[in-house]
Amino acid sequence: MSAGAEFQVQPGGALTGRLRVPGDKSISHRAVMLGAIADGDTEIDGFLEGADAMGTLAAMKALGVAIDVPFPGRVVVHGAGIDGLRAPAAPIDLGNSGTSMRLLAGLLAGQPFDTTLVGDASLSRRPMRRVTEPLARMGARIDTSEAGTPPLTVHGGRPLQGVDYESPVASAQVKSALLLAGLYARGRTCVREPAESRDHTERMLAAFGCPVARDGLTACVQGGGRLQARGAIDVPADISSAAFFLVGASIAPGSELVLEHVGWNPTRTGVVEILRLMGADIEVLAEREAGGEPVADLRVRAADLRGIEIPENLVPRAIDEFPALFVAAACARGRTVLTGAAELRVKESDRIAVMADGLRTLGVRAGPTEDGIVIDGGPMRGGRVDSHGDHRVAMSFAISALRAEAPVTVADCRNVDTSFPGFAAAAGAVGLRIGETRDNG
Repeated sequence: MSAGAEFQVQPGGALTGRLRVPGDKSISHRAVMLGAIADGDTEIDGFLEGADAMGTLAAMKALGVAIDVPFPGRVVVHGAGIDGLRAPAAPIDLGNSGTSMRLLAGLLAGQPFDTTLVGDASLSRRPMRRVTEPLARMGARIDTSEAGTPPLTVHGGRPLQGVDYESPVASAQVKSALLLAGLYARGRTCVREPAESRDHTERMLAAFGCPVARDGLTACVQGGGRLQARGAIDVPADISSAAFFLVGASIAPGSELVLEHVGWNPTRTGVVEILRLMGADIEVLAEREAGGEPVADLRVRAADLRGIEIPENLVPRAIDEFPALFVAAACARGRTVLTGAAELRVKESDRIAVMADGLRTLGVRAGPTEDGIVIDGGPMRGGRVDSHGDHRVAMSFAISALRAEAPVTVADCRNVDTSFPGFAAAAGAVGLRIGETRDNG
């Protein structure tokens, strides 16, 4: 989707039927990375072919790993082994993917060669010191801009030493970067967090034969081992992509939608817990396990939502879903208050400011705070909002049209394909009255 792409969404409607959203982005990233340094072949089914995950795939190819894509959604990684990565011929461009850059910083810190990681204009503004500084404590040398932003140059050939790191933020990206570096470090590497963050890295490392010691909010790995390919990984549907439809079906009268094979990892269910606190009608069906991750079908029906004070302990477990949750708050009775979410200001956009601006354009009272937002639910008019190139903001405002009084136009939707290729078609198939334009110039 190009820079001039827009969504035009007609007001009203309901979401009905069944839908399986694309594969989980976090799991897709990690499956390719760990498969690349394992011994043997890993087949990944349900791989997200969005720009971010494809950027990780291209990065591993640039590092000398053989990867086949026999058909859409299937990736076969021919593992190079723990010491099998090779120096890339040029800087690796990771586009808009902060996850790729932060995790690769950890993976590359223990390699014998130098690597430069670059990204697009948005990624080049995102903070990287939260990863580079703890990696430096392990002995890594990673150069950034003066502001601590990309490009990153990861210098190889430096022996790493395990550390016991107490992270000031609950961040799966920080934790994962350190655990990946810990595979190459002498001794034991431990990361302790102030709250629970998603644990896909810990689960997948264990599945690849690297035991992760977990004690409450602390995760530890021992360096010096090898990973063994696990054969097949089934990537569940991404709960972050499902979130737009969980909100949409909750706010649109007459909706009843089943979302299939959704990742139901307990570190990622914050969005459902918050919606239920607001009065949402969400039923969990057919809980099961796929590829070491819990999955379930989710049935959501329209409900009369109410404003709440969002518990801070749920914030890390719903951090990517807040743009959609802000739309739910705008459609709820009363006031919703979010605190403890300063992390939202350093995502693909400043999601607090951008969402507040867009909601106000649509006639909703929304007041940003330093670490959150205050939203008073009420009528929503139509209008033109700018997503500032943020995929989750763009999809959230598209869904808001279900309760708008007039059409909603969402500008600058070029990055939606990073996490949800085919969003407009999928949303249209279950009832969203959405069209899109693409500027091919």
